[in-house]
Amino acid sequence: MQQSQSVVEHGLRRAIVSIAVIAATLLEIIDTTIVNVALPNIQGNFGVPVDQGAWIVTGYIVANVIVIPITPWLAARFGRRQYFFASIIIFTIASLMCGLAGSFGSLVFWRIVQGLGGGGLISTSQAILRDTYTLREQGKAQGIFAMGVIVGPALGPVLGGWITDNLTWRWAFFINLPVGIVAATLIWMYLRNPSEPQERKLDWIGLGLLALGLGSMQYVLDQGQQYDWFGDPNIRLFTALSAIGLIGFVWWTLRSAIPVVDLHVLRLRQVAAGSLLGAVLGVSLYGSILVLPQYLQGSLGFTATLSGLTILVRAGAVMLFTPLTAALASRGTVDVRLSTAVGFVLLGISNWLLADVTTPVSHFGTFILSLIISGIGLSQIFVPLSVAVLGGVPDKDVPATSAFFNLSRQVGGSIATAVLVTILVRGITYHQTALAAAENLHRAPTAIYLQHNGGEHSVAALANLEGVVESQAVVLSYADTSRWVAILSIALAPLVLLLNKPRLGGPIAAE
Repeated sequence: MQQSQSVVEHGLRRAIVSIAVIAATLLEIIDTTIVNVALPNIQGNFGVPVDQGAWIVTGYIVANVIVIPITPWLAARFGRRQYFFASIIIFTIASLMCGLAGSFGSLVFWRIVQGLGGGGLISTSQAILRDTYTLREQGKAQGIFAMGVIVGPALGPVLGGWITDNLTWRWAFFINLPVGIVAATLIWMYLRNPSEPQERKLDWIGLGLLALGLGSMQYVLDQGQQYDWFGDPNIRLFTALSAIGLIGFVWWTLRSAIPVVDLHVLRLRQVAAGSLLGAVLGVSLYGSILVLPQYLQGSLGFTATLSGLTILVRAGAVMLFTPLTAALASRGTVDVRLSTAVGFVLLGISNWLLADVTTPVSHFGTFILSLIISGIGLSQIFVPLSVAVLGGVPDKDVPATSAFFNLSRQVGGSIATAVLVTILVRGITYHQTALAAAENLHRAPTAIYLQHNGGEHSVAALANLEGVVESQAVVLSYADTSRWVAILSIALAPLVLLLNKPRLGGPIAAE
């Protein structure tokens, strides 16, 4: 979208726009994690099995990833203020309808509608903040955005845990209403359009291929492990549809006179490298949010609330260190590429430390050090990476760049969920087999355990031993997932070398 006028704000007006934008961002991100925590209660309330209940999450994410890449087109066609306002309204109304849903089918439908609204919030929020602050204040702008993107996933489990323990699951949706109403009101009153809405034809073929490709891919990622991946005909079918859709979309869009998504922006090294690093960030950000609460509640017996508070430790570190990182990035005191690389290394170290303390007898305090290091790492990544990516492209390419950057983080999170769940499930089988093979009467600890629990011929003692082996296998598999995230984070840190150092003052010429 060609920016025809400056929309940089100052003073109270800028503060109001920033608060409204970050509130809208938090709406979308927190709600996703709240619903994940409340999912078992929702499934029980409607009496649906786990595979059907997963559509509450899958339907939302499918709609989300389809809308994110076309947000630049929608914002240009209808005006950014109008589109952002409409996205908040759609999300808020859908939240109300989700909370009032009287059937499982109705809930899934409104979750899809909610995903359509939520998809328009994230990348548009980042582009708005980028344009609201001067080039020299981009660290501050992206620091504000980071509070929503990074802290949001940590606040979600806390709120979700409290709602699960004290209220009904419907409040996971009703909680969005006051925030949505206030955010929409402020956006309509104070946000300015960088350019007026432009009449643009819609490339329906490109949109259809994009929806087919991304939607099918998301289905495969969300449902693959549950149906044994390519051993299931539906997974094979949707994998083929995803490949056909995405390949066809790229081929068609590069030749289209009215592309719904500007793929040419990926020719910019800054955007391509930043999107790949964004996907790695999504792996660590969303992967740990998925795995850690399951371990805390399933293996250690934490309540949903305590589990959420554990993750909040990381959010506290993010909130504490992000302002400092933002200030250094804005002033150019530290090369943002170096900050990003250090952040990924710290993420790797934190996940390795987390694996080392993943035991059957760990407690709340056990995880504090690794979570604080993780929070510091995240604070070193998001703001510098956003400044490096958005600060290195021409103004006209900012909307498309923001969309690709946020889509990559979302897809990275989805891939992380699929891969880590697969590692977890298959790791349990592997460790259980290995541990069971090592347990025999010739092994002293085994013989002593059986002797103290009724003898080697006691059915109860053998059953208890089997339970101990199984629980230990689960814990070892949780540790494996953390180690894999650690390896990936450190291994891909050198990709920051592909980024150009952004200019923090003056216009950026089109390449």
